[in-house]
Amino acid sequence: MNKSELAKAISDKAGITRAQAGDAIDAFAEAIVASAKKDDSVQLAGFGTFHAKHREAREVRNPRTGEKMMSKAKTSLAFRPASALKDI
Repeated sequence: MNKSELAKAISDKAGITRAQAGDAIDAFAEAIVASAKKDDSVQLAGFGTFHAKHREAREVRNPRTGEKMMSKAKTSLAFRPASALKDI
């Protein structure tokens, strides 16, 4: 399912226009990203938790040349599903 299909499903279910549903999806995504940048989590009961996941710099190996190098430390967005969602 892509964004336009999700917006259609939300608009049909909520009785709003597709444009409004698309705006709601954009606002939802922006709120999650802003929360992750502040190192907060977003918990949705019965669905799951979005949180920032930190990975320290580490030594890696280039598979083509075998050369050892250091990867950069980074933070990415992670999702932990709720137990109700895991059962589906």
